[in-house]
Amino acid sequence: MSFLYQGFKHLGNLVSTFAISLLVGSITTAHAQSQPDIRVTLLGTGTPVPIVERFGPSTLIEAGSEKLVFDCGRGCPIRLQQKGVRLSDVKLFLTHLHSDHVNGIVDLWLTGWLSPPFGQRKTPFVMIGPEGTKNMAMHLEEAFRPDIRIRIADEKLPPDGARFDAKDITPGVIYETNGVKVTAFEVDHGDEIKPAYGYRIDYRGHSVVLSGDTRFNQNVIKFATGADVLIHEVSMAKPEVAQTEAAKRILAHHTSPQEAGRVFSTAKPRLAVYAHISAAGGAGPTAPQPIDYITATRETYNGPLEFGEDLMTINISETVTVTRPEKR
Repeated sequence: MSFLYQGFKHLGNLVSTFAISLLVGSITTAHAQSQPDIRVTLLGTGTPVPIVERFGPSTLIEAGSEKLVFDCGRGCPIRLQQKGVRLSDVKLFLTHLHSDHVNGIVDLWLTGWLSPPFGQRKTPFVMIGPEGTKNMAMHLEEAFRPDIRIRIADEKLPPDGARFDAKDITPGVIYETNGVKVTAFEVDHGDEIKPAYGYRIDYRGHSVVLSGDTRFNQNVIKFATGADVLIHEVSMAKPEVAQTEAAKRILAHHTSPQEAGRVFSTAKPRLAVYAHISAAGGAGPTAPQPIDYITATRETYNGPLEFGEDLMTINISETVTVTRPEKR
C-alpha cells in the first residue's frame, strides 16, 4: 500500500498506519516512484526489546549512488538483504554508542566482506560516529582477528575489506560525496550520554532529518525546519506502569508524543515519521498501542504523520510517497 503526500499545507490533519483506522484530512493512493531523489527505508524501528516485528534501530538512506545506513541495531543486515541492498555497498553513521544502536555492526562489517552475493567488500568499512567510534572499531578488529586471519588464508578474501575506516566526528558537515551532504548536530539523550547526534541528509534540494535518541530538543527543530521528512523517536507508557522506576528512567531519556508533536508543529516537515518506538516499562497488554501514540501526538500536532514499521519506504522527490511492506 502506498500513500502520496502532496505537501504540508494541503493536508491538514492526517495519519495513516497499519494498525490505526484514524484518517482525517486528504490522502491519495499512489504507486511508489521508481527513482526518487531520496529513498528512505526503516530497517528497524524497535528498541533493545528482542521482538521479530521490530528489529533494532536502523535507517537506510539512498541518494544518488550513495547508500548510507544510520545506526546498526539487531538484524540490520537481514533487512538490507530483504531490500536487495548489498552489505558491501553501505557506509555506516552512528547517532550514539548505546548497544541497541551498534549490536549489528559485526554482522554488517564481516558478512559484507564475504564472497558474493553479500559483497564482496574490498576496501575498509566506513563507519562514522561520536567520540569512541574509532576506539570501538580498533577493538572489534582485534576481537575478530582469528576469524579474519582464517578467512584470508582459507577463502582468500581481500585483507582491506576486513578493516575499518572509522572516524570520530564533531557537529557540522561530516560527509559530502556525490552530491550528498550529511550534517551532524547534537541532541539531548541524557546527562551521561554525550555526545549524541541527530543527522540531516541533503541531496538535490531535498532533505531528511533523523532525530537520533533525544529528549525534546531545539536542535532537532532547527535542523528539521522545512525538511521533506523528519524521522523522530518516541516513547510513552501506560498509566499503570508509568510510575515504575524502569519506566521513569526510559521516559526521562526520550521524547513523549506530545513533545514530538511540538517539534513537528514548529519544524513543519512535509511528513513526520515515528521510529525507534519505545513502550516504556510495558510489554504485551501493558504496552501502549499505535493509536495511543497517535492520539497523544494529536494534542500538539495536526499535520502529516506516519507510525513507522520495519521495511516501510519513503520516496522523496516533488512528492513524498510512503509504501508499507505487504503483510504475509
